[in-house]
This record gives sequence, C-alpha cells and structure tokens, in this order.
Amino acid sequence: MTAQAAPPGSRTPSWAGVVDAVTTADATFGLVSLVIAVIAILALIAVLVLLGRQRREVRRANDLLDLSRELRHRYDALQAVTKEGVLVVSLGGSVLDISERAAAILGVEHDASVGRHLTDLPVVLVNEQGLSMNPAAVLGYRTGRAGYTVDSQLVGVLLPGAPGGGSQARMVQVASQLVAAADGDAPAVLTTLVDVTGSRQVEAALSRSEMQFRVAMENAPIGMALVDLDWHVVEANAALAELLGTTVEALRGYPMEALGTPESRASERLEVDRLLGGGQHRFSIEKRYQRADDHLVWVVLDAALVRTAAGEPDHFVVQVRDSTESRLQAEMLTHRAMHDPLTGLANRTLLQEVLQSVLEQPGVVDRVAVLACDLDGFKEINDRYGHAAGDEVLVHVAGVLRAATARRGTVARLGGDEFVVVVQDVDGPKAVFEVAAAIHAGLAEPVRVARRRLPVAASIGIALAEPDTIQGGAPTLLAAADAALYKAKAAGRGRTEVYDQSMAKSSSVDLLRELSEALDADELVVHYQPIVDLADTRVVGYEALVRWQHPYRGLLLPAAFLPLAQEAGLAVPLGQFVATKVAEFVASSPDRTTWVSVNVSADQLGDGEFATTLLAEISRHRLMAGRIVVELTESSLVASGTRIRHELTQLSAAGVPILLDDFGTGVSPLSYLRDLPVAGVKLDMSFTSGIPDDPTAGKVVRALGALARELAMVTIAEGIEHAEQAEYLHRNGWRYGQGWLYGGAQPASATLGAVPPTTGLAPRSA
Repeated sequence: MTAQAAPPGSRTPSWAGVVDAVTTADATFGLVSLVIAVIAILALIAVLVLLGRQRREVRRANDLLDLSRELRHRYDALQAVTKEGVLVVSLGGSVLDISERAAAILGVEHDASVGRHLTDLPVVLVNEQGLSMNPAAVLGYRTGRAGYTVDSQLVGVLLPGAPGGGSQARMVQVASQLVAAADGDAPAVLTTLVDVTGSRQVEAALSRSEMQFRVAMENAPIGMALVDLDWHVVEANAALAELLGTTVEALRGYPMEALGTPESRASERLEVDRLLGGGQHRFSIEKRYQRADDHLVWVVLDAALVRTAAGEPDHFVVQVRDSTESRLQAEMLTHRAMHDPLTGLANRTLLQEVLQSVLEQPGVVDRVAVLACDLDGFKEINDRYGHAAGDEVLVHVAGVLRAATARRGTVARLGGDEFVVVVQDVDGPKAVFEVAAAIHAGLAEPVRVARRRLPVAASIGIALAEPDTIQGGAPTLLAAADAALYKAKAAGRGRTEVYDQSMAKSSSVDLLRELSEALDADELVVHYQPIVDLADTRVVGYEALVRWQHPYRGLLLPAAFLPLAQEAGLAVPLGQFVATKVAEFVASSPDRTTWVSVNVSADQLGDGEFATTLLAEISRHRLMAGRIVVELTESSLVASGTRIRHELTQLSAAGVPILLDDFGTGVSPLSYLRDLPVAGVKLDMSFTSGIPDDPTAGKVVRALGALARELAMVTIAEGIEHAEQAEYLHRNGWRYGQGWLYGGAQPASATLGAVPPTTGLAPRSA
C-alpha cells in the first residue's frame, strides 16, 4: 500500500511530531516507573531490614528468656542445695519471692507466701531473751536505711506446735540488704536466712563441756594439769598447786620434769617420748616431787596424750595423786611383815631372806657368821613379874644386840627370847666374837624395870660360814648356830660356843631322841590361854598350847621344837598327845560349858589317826558336842588334799567345830570358807596389833569381821593387849577375844582353879 501525502495547508500532524510526542510520553512513563521501582525496592529493603531487626529482637528476646530460665533453674538448684534461705521483699513489705529453704526455715508455704505482706505471714519471731519481734521489722525494709546496707541479727523462729519460749525456738541468723532493681523498678530488700540451731547446740555443748571440764579440774581433789607437747604446764588446778606448796600462776609455763627429783627425770622423759611416738596411749609412774619448801612428796603421775581430729598430738592431760600416805602405809605394812612388832628387829622371814642373799654372794667364807642368842632364866622373869616386864627386858636386849653389832650385820628376833645376828665383815670370825663379847658385856648390867633391877644373861652359839656349813644355804647355817647354842645351854649357860662338825650329828639326833623320849617321859605339857566374850570379858573357852619342859633348856615354846617334830614325823603323835590331854582337861573342868580349841596342821591330818584319837577321847569322856574345837592354821591348807577335807568333814559331822586360824593371812581364805566345813574364824594377831592407830589395819578388821558375820560364823580375835583394841574389835562385830590383856597361857592346874561361870561356844553364831 502506498501512503497518501497530506494536502498542502491542512492541520494534519506530521509524523515527526507524533513521534516526538510519543517519545516524550514514553520517557515520562519510564521515569515514573523507574521512580516507582526505586521506591518499591527501597520499601522492600526497609521491610527486609525491619524483618531482620525483628528477627534479631525475637532471637534476643528468646535468648534472654532462655538465659532467664537457665538462671532461674540455677537459682532454684542453688537454693535446693544451700543451707541458706532467700527472701525478697518490696519496700512496702510484700513478699516478691521466697526460696523453698527460706519457707522451710520460717515454717510457711512457698506458694501461699508470695504476694502476701510480711505481717500476714504466720511467722512468730523472738529475740535471744524470748521476747516477740515484728517480722516486718526484721525481714523487711527499715526506714532510713538507704543505699546498700547489710544488717545481721540472731532471732528465734517458733514453728506451729512448738513450745513457747526463746530457748525452745529454732535459731536463725538473718541478714538483710537493700538491692536496686533494673529498668527503673523500685528497689527491694534481699534477706538471707541461715538455720544455726545445730551449730548453736554444738557450740553450747562444747561450751558446756569445756565449762564442766574446767569446773571439774578446778575442784578436783587431786592435782590436774594441761601440759603442752614440750612438757610444760599450760594450766593447773588448785589441788596441784597445794600439793607442791605453790600457786597456779607459778606453775603456768613450768617444766613438768623440773617438778621431780633429778634421778627420775630420765625415766619420765622416756615415757613422754613413747607417748608422742605412739608407743603407748598413757603412762603411770610413781616418783617423788619436790615442794616449794624443799620437802619431798611421793606422787603417782598419770599422763594421757590428746590428739586432734587428724590424729596429730595436741596436748597432755596429767593427773598427780599424792601417794605419800599410801606409800608410807605400804612400807609400814611391809616393815611389819618383816619385823618383830615388839622390838623392831627383823623377824624370821626377813632373816632368812637376808642370810640367803648374803650366802649367794661370792667370797662369803670367813666373811659371814651367824650368832644365835637365847636368854637364860627369861621364863622366871615372865612368871614372877609378868609379861609386861618381860617385854621391857626383850626391848632392852634388842638394844644391846644392836649396839653390839654396830652395823656389822642384821639383828633378828625369832620369837620369845630367841635372837639371831647375821654378821658381815671382812674378818668374819673376829667380828662375830667381838659381837658376842659385847653382848655379854651389855647384859652384865641388870635391866631396870619399874623400880626393880633384873639380872639377864644369855647363851650364844656361833656358826661360821665355811664350805660345809653353807652348802645347804641359810637353813643349814642357822641350824649350825642353833646346835652351838644348844651346846652352850647344856654346858652351863651364860657362855658362848662355836659350832664344829661334832655337833652336827649329836645336835639333831640328840634333840630328836630327847623329843621322842619327852613324849614318853611326860615332859610335854599343855597350857591354856583364856578366850573371853568381848561384851563382858567373861571366859568362854581356852586355846590349848603345847610346851616342852626341857630338863636343861627350860620351858621351850612350840617354835623351838615343832619344826623338828614335823621333820621327824612326830607331828601326828604330838597331836594325839595334845588331844588326849585336852579331853582330860575338859572332862575335869567344873564348868560343863567351857570349850577348848586345839591347833592342828595339815601334817597331822590325812591319815585319820588324829581324828580317830580325838573322837575316841570325846566318846570316852562323854563330852558334849562343841566342847573341843579344832583350829586349822590357814597357811597349812594350801596343799591340802581330798583326804584332809574328808577328815575335817568327819570331825564337823561328829560335833567338833572347825575354826580357821590366822584368818586374813593365807593365800585364798574365801575358797576355804566355801569348801571346808568351817564354823568360825580367828583373826591373826598381826591385824590386831595395828588397831586402833593404823587405819589400814582397822579397815581390814572391819572387812574380815563383816565377811565372817555374813557367813554366820564365830569370830575370835587374838593378840589383844590393850583395852582400846578390845573395844574397837567389839564395836566392829568381833565376838570373842584372847591375848595378854586377859592373861597368858597357864598350866591346867592353875586354869582349873580359876574357872568362872561361862557361856559355851555357839559354833554357827554371828
């Protein structure tokens, strides 16, 4: 198709203008579209930015929420394991938060407490004096306390149902702090609660224990001290200071070792080191302490080591007990057991020990000698002037022997008027003859007794320590001296004889022969010592005591011949002789209630001969049951067998009461009282001699008497010499007594002529 050209002069636009117009319009539209596109893009970008920011805010919020939850979880976990309770309160007093522990401490419910005012909580608080307190004032905000202040106080919380009173309250330590809040919120009060009831109880118990220990230590009757590991006094009580004659202040810091005497310090230090080293837990030693006035006292030191909870040594607890009196009493008892109570000389037991120990030393030949001394005519002094005068003579003779010996040996009294001197010197033979001459010279002057002058002489036998005399030890040497003494007596008395081999056979053989002949020749006699009722001193019985009226040596006491009779097997015939004589005495007594006791040893029992003879004599004389009593020496029962027990049972069943002699001195008297048919006991004179002055002897007398009375047994005390002893014994339950206070042993003729009315023995009476 061909385009038509426009006619000239017409208004028809040209193509160029149209094109221009179209072009202009398109340009305008494009610009607008561009602007719109740009704005859309910018809006989109803004939206995207806002969306990203929103997402970040959401994530941040979620993170904060997670953190808050984590923190809350940790807070709750922390509160679950801690002993502290936490309470958050607004300034107005409303509970914003409370931990489970705080709720438990206050005794309230957790959920019911949040949002409530403090005054609405069922909480009762008291102070240490037990007075009520306002919970809002204790747990809430206090006016005028600005800033971050911390208040702490101890209060008591009374739980529902608990008894009133502050002392019964749960003790709680309360600490309050004003804390600021974030984001402009109002501040709050943060209060921590700590239950200190247990720790307070422990503290109170420790304080009470410490106070009790201190009071006990300060008022203890014995010395006590706390001592550090260097063995220095940290604290001491008044008793220890008084014992040492000083003050408590002076003892603080003083070395314990310096309190004792120098010779005991090494052993004490050794014991302390053993304690510290774990070798022992405590130690006890007896030693001497020197008082501030330089006097010495005996003490028993007891020390114990106190360790820490970790087992480390911490300090010592020491007790110091004054043992001076008990030690002196023990030494006194030991001295009494080893010495003659009248003269203070060594007795037979100590003499044997001394002599045996001397003979066991090397080189004793010609350095040791034994001197046996026996007084001449001593029986006449006793019979004519009384035993009190005889005792004064014995004391005088003891002094003469001490002076004559001049510390060259040991002087002993064996019994009666028999003395022995063990001489120890470089030149034994010379020294013993000098001692013998000094004895004769010392006895040349009569003894003054009251207003009388009594002549005293002595026969002396000497045995030197030679190879043949020391082979058998102390008994052989003593026997040799006794043989020489026998020779001196037989040769005229008042002289000295020295042992030689010719005396060895003749002394023992002749004495045995003479003792055997004495039984047939009626030289053995029985004397009777009265036994009285301590209530009224009436004679109720007698003790039969055998004597030997020797034709040359005079009246011999049992100690001079009974050991020989036992060695020679004459104990049973001698016992049968005494049983026969006693039965005759009882039968001839005008009083049909008097009883007589016969001493019997284990050597005289077991074969039945003694029991047979005694029962036959009782039957022959038709004596009533209980008029003859058997006294058993307690020490003789140690080796007793079943046969002896059977024989005793036989005698008891036949009406012969059995008394236990020397009660309190044997090995096991309780078993004898239980196993043997014992009807009564006889207190040994060693206990009687100590009363009433010796408190230990007094306690023994009371205890033995109570034991015998508990068993419903007859109680007899021998060796009574003073009225005070008799009164003490009677006051402490002993029923019968005998001794020089009531008369010595007398022949049957003298006894029968002075028998007063009596009451008989009650074999099972208390």
